[in-house]
Amino acid sequence: MRVSGLITTNSRTQVALLRSLALVLQLILSLFAADTFGLSLQLDPLVLIWVLEALYLGFTLRLGKALFATRSGLFVALTVDSLFWISWLYFSGGATNAFISLLLLPIALAAVTLPIWAPWLLTLMSTLAYSLMLFSLPAEQMQHHGMDMSSHYLGMWLNFLISALVMTTSVAVIASRMRRQDAELAYMREAQLRQEQLLALGTASAQMAHQLATPLSSLRLLHDEIREDIGGPSVSITEMDAALSRCEHTLNELRSATEFIRSGRQVEERVDAVIRSLRQKILLLMPQTRVDWLLDAEADALARICILTDMSLIPAIMALLENAVRANLEHAADVEVHLSVRYSRSQRQLCIGIRDFGPGIAPEVLAQLGSSLVRNPKGMGAALLLSHASLERLGGKLLMANHPEGGTVAEIWLPVLRVEDAEEDGMEPGVAADCASLAEEKA
Repeated sequence: MRVSGLITTNSRTQVALLRSLALVLQLILSLFAADTFGLSLQLDPLVLIWVLEALYLGFTLRLGKALFATRSGLFVALTVDSLFWISWLYFSGGATNAFISLLLLPIALAAVTLPIWAPWLLTLMSTLAYSLMLFSLPAEQMQHHGMDMSSHYLGMWLNFLISALVMTTSVAVIASRMRRQDAELAYMREAQLRQEQLLALGTASAQMAHQLATPLSSLRLLHDEIREDIGGPSVSITEMDAALSRCEHTLNELRSATEFIRSGRQVEERVDAVIRSLRQKILLLMPQTRVDWLLDAEADALARICILTDMSLIPAIMALLENAVRANLEHAADVEVHLSVRYSRSQRQLCIGIRDFGPGIAPEVLAQLGSSLVRNPKGMGAALLLSHASLERLGGKLLMANHPEGGTVAEIWLPVLRVEDAEEDGMEPGVAADCASLAEEKA
C-alpha cells in the first residue's frame, strides 16, 4: 500500500502552527518575562537569531507541501529548528534556563511524524548540546544565594534525558503503530471498494451469460439448418461453427467456474498439469498466437511443484495473454508472446511471466491497473482487475511493469504448497520429459 504524502493536510497545518508558536514563545519569554524567570539575555546575538529564524520559518512555510513531501525535508526542518532553540537557550542562560525542556518540542514532532531514527538523532544532538552547556557553566553560576545548585542542574539534565528517551521509544513506537494501522485501514477500504466493483462485474457477467444461452442455442439450430440446406462444405459455415463452439465452450466454462467458486473449492495441482491445460487453451482459443515457452532449466522440478488452483486460474492467465496479443497487434503484425515459468526456491513461489512487444503502458495507468477500473481509450482494465482478484484468492499476486527493451511484462506469483519427491510420490517418468519438451517448442 502506498501513502500519498508524509503527513495529512491537517497534521501539516498543526506542525506549521507549532513551529510558528515556538518563535513567538521565544520573543515573549525574552522581552516580557526575562526578569520573572531569571533569564540572562545577550540581546545582540539573540536579535540576529530571531531575524534568521523568522526568515527561515517564512521560507519553510512558503514551501509548504513540498517540504513535507519527503521524510528528509521534514527532518532537516526540525533539525534546524532544534539548532535555533539551542542558540536561544545558549544566549539566554544556557543550562540555567528554566525552559530548557522546550528542546523536547522538535523531538516530539519527529516522534509523531517521522520514522524512529529521526527522534533518536534529534535526541542525541539536543542532549549533546545540553551537556556542553551544563558542563561549561562557570563555577559562580552554580551558586544561587549561597546555595550549590549543581545537583539541581544535574537533576534537570537527567530529567530532560529521561523525557527524551520516553519520546524516542514509547511515543515513537505508538505513533508508528498508529500509522501502520491507518495504512491497513486505507488498504482495507480500497480492498472493499475493489470487492464491490468485482461483485458488480460478477453480477453483470452472470446475467449476461444467462441471457446469452438462448441466443446461442438458436444460432446453433440455424447453423445446422443452413449447413443441411447447402449440402456441402463451406468456409463461412466452418468458421461460424468454430465461433459458435468457442462461445458455447466459454459459456459452459463460465457456469462451471461459477459453481466451483461459489462452493469455495480449491485444489492442489502440479505445475506441469497447469502448463498442459494452458497450452491446450491457447491452441483452442488463440490458434494464431505464437507462444515462446521459456521454462525453468530444472524442468523436472517444475513437474514436481504443487500449487493451489481453482477454475479461475487459467482464465486469469488467458486474459493476460489476450492483452499481450492485443498490445502486439497495436504495435506490429507479429503476435508472438514470451511466456516464462520459473521456480524461486528462496521465496518458495512460482512465477509465470508474460511479455508482449507492444508500445508499453503509461506509468500513471500502470500504477492503477489490477487494483481499480481505469478509463482510457483501450478499455477500463476490467480483465486485469478480475485476474488480480482471482490470483489474490489463491494467495498470489500480479505485478506489471514496462520492459526496458520495450513492451510490457506481467508476472504472476503463486505460493508453492510443496515439491513432490519423484520416488516417494510415484511420479511418472514421462511427466518431466513432457514438461521439458515444452521448453523446446513454440506453439
